[in-house]
Amino acid sequence: MLGRNIGIDLGTTSVIVYLEGKGIIMSEPSVVAYRKTTGKIMAVGRKAYDMVGKESRSVEVIRPMRDGVVSDFSVTEQMLRYFIRIICKNEIFKPNIIVSMPGTVTNLERRTILDVITASGAGKACLMEEPLAADIGAGVDTMQPNGVMIVDLGGGTTDVAVITMGSMAVASSIKVAGNTLNESIEKYCRRERNVLIGDQTAEELKKILGCAYRRREQVAMIAKGKDYISGMPVEFEINSDEIYYCIRENIRAIVDSVTGVLERTPPELAGDIMEEGIILTGGTAQLLGLDKVIEEATHIHTRIADDPVNCVARGIGAVLGDLDILVNNGYLFMSRQDISGVTNEKEDYYDV
Repeated sequence: MLGRNIGIDLGTTSVIVYLEGKGIIMSEPSVVAYRKTTGKIMAVGRKAYDMVGKESRSVEVIRPMRDGVVSDFSVTEQMLRYFIRIICKNEIFKPNIIVSMPGTVTNLERRTILDVITASGAGKACLMEEPLAADIGAGVDTMQPNGVMIVDLGGGTTDVAVITMGSMAVASSIKVAGNTLNESIEKYCRRERNVLIGDQTAEELKKILGCAYRRREQVAMIAKGKDYISGMPVEFEINSDEIYYCIRENIRAIVDSVTGVLERTPPELAGDIMEEGIILTGGTAQLLGLDKVIEEATHIHTRIADDPVNCVARGIGAVLGDLDILVNNGYLFMSRQDISGVTNEKEDYYDV
């Protein structure tokens, strides 16, 4: 295929780009700022993220990806076009792009991702499940007939999958992940403290105070927000116990997803997982104690992969150098013309 080979981890919170031969060359928040009156894009990535919660009446800042799939086609297209233009500049041939997607998506969601990638400037596009890419990025030989469990904890979704012989044997995807934890922290502050905080503050509280179990020694910090009743700016102290209590239901949902996949796993593959353990990838995998909580619930050794944030991008990058991994497992690169003929067999539901 002509053109550069590019891998994109297209996430709810960030876009990580891998260029064949160079490695990871870009990691930007998946945030776009645009003018409401003209629809013109003002900023993309980090510059747009710095505007979150600080918009004027004429400017809106949005995340065009939600729960791992496209929620705003036009804005997602412009965001990707911006990134692709930076990488490819004025090259004659359009790039070939492999894009990550959640482990379980509908045919309509799959087609929408392909549509937006090819519309943004890709010559040909191919989709790859995030758990499979994360497995490869974590350094696992996926082509062996051994079962490996991957838990990919991103911003929008948590994908749990058992990988064997280059594909997923059992998989589950839930819309509980990093953003859900942030929302729970924001709701807690509003409900229990009468303080409104923004997404960036919630993210900071999660990173500094967040934990999947109750800490032996409390940690506290000063946060800033707005009094819910008076509307005045305030500073308040919040501790790790409070953060634990407001996110523990989310942690329980993640653990239940892991145990649910284990229950559906064939016995032979379950035996392999007992030996190999469970691997955590994604940014939310770094939440303090999450690996220990999953290990206690499953009685299976659980570890966090090296550089968990970039596992999916590194996995896609490894595939870019050996496309036979995709071809041998039925993955196809599709042009815009090819996609127009894709059917959505499972999308037509009728009440009879």
